[in-house]
Amino acid sequence: MTMRLLSFAAALAMAIIAGSSLAAEPAIPPVASLSDGVWMKGDLHIHSRHSKDSSNNPVAKIIALAEAVHMDYLCITDHDNHVNGDVAHNTWIDPEYTSKSVVLLYGAEWTTARGHGNTFSATPYDHQRFYDVRDQRDVEVGRVKKALGIHLSANHPGTRDAFSYSYDIVDSVEVWNSAVWANNSISMHIWDGLLKSGRKLTGRGGSDSHHGYPDTPAQATALSYQAPENNVGTPTTWVFAKARAGQAVIDALTNGRVSVSANPYDPRVELYASRNGDDRMDMMMGDNANPTGRPVKFRVKLSGATSPASAYTVRVIRNGETFATLTMAGDTPIADFTDTPPKGARSYYRVEVQGPQTPYPQVPGSMKLSGNMIALSNPIFFNFDPSFYPDAAGGVR
Repeated sequence: MTMRLLSFAAALAMAIIAGSSLAAEPAIPPVASLSDGVWMKGDLHIHSRHSKDSSNNPVAKIIALAEAVHMDYLCITDHDNHVNGDVAHNTWIDPEYTSKSVVLLYGAEWTTARGHGNTFSATPYDHQRFYDVRDQRDVEVGRVKKALGIHLSANHPGTRDAFSYSYDIVDSVEVWNSAVWANNSISMHIWDGLLKSGRKLTGRGGSDSHHGYPDTPAQATALSYQAPENNVGTPTTWVFAKARAGQAVIDALTNGRVSVSANPYDPRVELYASRNGDDRMDMMMGDNANPTGRPVKFRVKLSGATSPASAYTVRVIRNGETFATLTMAGDTPIADFTDTPPKGARSYYRVEVQGPQTPYPQVPGSMKLSGNMIALSNPIFFNFDPSFYPDAAGGVR
């Protein structure tokens, strides 16, 4: 009897250990196709004449520049408090808000006493309702946001207008605001902190441009100098969308298949991984998987207008800390590295790329402000719990 009890106790102990191991690995949906999609570039934060603090920036001028630099999508995000929340009867019905080549999203900069955030939608929605709850408790703000079915992004968290609502109600964070890359260090630090805590939040860019080129010298203002320094696409946010459609752009943004480049002509960085450790990549930035305990091969790739005669420096960040520094060059710059994400623990990997800027003739001053910063990727995740955001719009994150 004693031996039988001991055997039962041992078996029970093994079952408990096994259960704990399984509990440490959340049920994560399969990774989506790496080939079924299209890369689209755009700007997710820009202001037209409907923002009272802008100048020389009619909607038509913004869209014309977006078309000239071959943007695929655009969201003009005017300050909602400048029109008491009624963006639907200002920016959205502006007859100039149309394009044959650029997918136009609907949104606004939610401008509140507790910071700023951008809203994004593929179709018009009741923004007035969202504006009216800006002073309510976060749980009420989140309820209304969910009911409207919009994507909410925290704007420039490292500035004096820092987003100070709960980050549990947002879908993305503006980690790269304006052409001035050096001003984003605090925002990047905040993003890494959110990621380390298990929040799978997309990092995005936005020019936050307010000023266009004056048509005549008489129209110039004290801030007109900003037009050749910070304008459409400084920075540019790339999304790997399933189709050239507004909802597909927002879904990709929510799910994190996103990277950011300093300007529309700079190369796009892509981060992939092979869970088998071979050359067959089966994950990309934004994707999440259970770690196997075996080495994973990661691949960093630059696509677009690269400089074959130049070298690019890649900083690999693992869980908020520098893991490796790599160099890549050539006609198709690629760099590989290997690591073993631990079983039963969260981990993430993202990259930042420095190198020579590709000229942006329409906004020539932006290159100096961005310095050597060319591009950044969103992370590849391991063991992040999808149930952390059980009601995420656009699919489980």
